[in-house]
Amino acid sequence: MPIKQTTYQGPPFYLFNGHLETIIPSLYRKVEGLNYLREKIPTPDNDFLNLDWSKVGSRRLLIISHGLEGDSERHYVRGLAKLFNSNQIDVLAWNNRSCGGEMNLQPVLYHHGADYDLKTVISYVVDKYDYEEIFLTGISMGGAQTLNYLGKNSEALPAQITKAAVYSTPCDLPSSAATLKSRRNVFYKKRFLGKLKDKMRRKALQFPDLIDLDLLEQVQDFDSFDTLFTAKLHGFEDARDFYQSASPGPWIEKVPIPTLIVNALNDPLLGEECYPVKLAERKSEIILEMPKRGGHTGFILSKNEFTWAEYRFLRFFLEE
Repeated sequence: MPIKQTTYQGPPFYLFNGHLETIIPSLYRKVEGLNYLREKIPTPDNDFLNLDWSKVGSRRLLIISHGLEGDSERHYVRGLAKLFNSNQIDVLAWNNRSCGGEMNLQPVLYHHGADYDLKTVISYVVDKYDYEEIFLTGISMGGAQTLNYLGKNSEALPAQITKAAVYSTPCDLPSSAATLKSRRNVFYKKRFLGKLKDKMRRKALQFPDLIDLDLLEQVQDFDSFDTLFTAKLHGFEDARDFYQSASPGPWIEKVPIPTLIVNALNDPLLGEECYPVKLAERKSEIILEMPKRGGHTGFILSKNEFTWAEYRFLRFFLEE
């Protein structure tokens, strides 16, 4: 019966709905006092990934996967990194291809199902470093990548990986994608789509014959963008095929280690299918926690540097 009663009592009074709980931290939250050391590693297809380390000399490591159009500098990554460092745990925040300030070399970018790049990161860490215990965590899209990785590699998971935790995660990608069609979510659609279109323009400078910029300017929604660009670059038939293929939903069943999923019930970017209640009721490895409040990557606490979700993850990894 791994459905947890949440301890999150809600945000400060001025964040009175899920949209404010999502937008205000995204725009204004800052986490100071953290310095990364960057390492670049190759991928099997002659590309590269940038890894940002924050080490304290520990034998335990937290690997963080960021969200859509995020990177290691996002507040939710830096918050986790600083909190875990202060509890004597090394942190590795890896950047998806084209994220972290440097465009990648190949036509492919990244997506929710790009667990192969997370696998590259983990394989590199396991081969080169001597960590006794590795924790995996992902936020939003990074949570989907983490769940995909765990399910697809369930029979060959490195022994050092003992627990995982994700939050604000689209456990069912088609359901999450559908929320961006809602009028109430037009802010998120415009923001994400604008960033992705700008990145595609930069990618067109590398591969002008592959990307039709005139067609790009006509795109007004995610279905069109994902059909004409995401699917084309990453080998899917169209947006629908992409959402179904990249969704972690079918793979959560195979997750072999204790894994905490925290999704707020007022998250504006998660559809009903993103709360795997029935699965959690019958699968002991999945611990599902559904706070009433929190928004998307919010979970702010009053007068506190860290969020409730960051404290929750620390407690899960170290105590439970």
